[in-house]
Amino acid sequence: MTARRRLALPTLVLGAGCAALCVASAAPAAARASARAQSSQPAPRKLERTLLHSHELWATIDVCSPPNQRDTVGVRGSMPGDGDAHDEMYMSFRLQYETAGKRWVDISSGTSAGWVSVGAAGSARQSGSSFALKPAAGKPAATLRGVVDFQWRRGGRVLVSAAEPTSAAHKSLAGADPPGYSAATCVIG
Repeated sequence: MTARRRLALPTLVLGAGCAALCVASAAPAAARASARAQSSQPAPRKLERTLLHSHELWATIDVCSPPNQRDTVGVRGSMPGDGDAHDEMYMSFRLQYETAGKRWVDISSGTSAGWVSVGAAGSARQSGSSFALKPAAGKPAATLRGVVDFQWRRGGRVLVSAAEPTSAAHKSLAGADPPGYSAATCVIG
């Protein structure tokens, strides 16, 4: 299952004096915190440990401004199933930029794709989201990474939550451009 969306941001202003689009976004973080708060009974520790330490839990950049998708960053995630086909799995995708102080900060202005259902938790799933950016003229290049937030849910209750920053050397089942592309970061601008 692949979900891709393009966001047309007015500018991506990065560098020494990051402007309005580069402030940390409170809305997506609040939504993630709210979803985590719904969890009244956590999953058994063994299940949680199994899911969070699985080689199938990862995030990667699978698109980094290729010639046919200039200034586009694709983020893809993979999550293991918990073996229960009645449980549902969800992902949320966001972009971050690296500051001069080597900190990662969420890019605001609607760059979170929100929670996307990726299917039943009987087996591992992958999904992704693409972000179309418009770099500001005359500004230095920006180093970006993705973060994928994961949730395993039973009914309206969150069983397990996790977040993974993008890393390299993963195999996307769909969407990588060029095919097989996988990176931890992407430089735009």
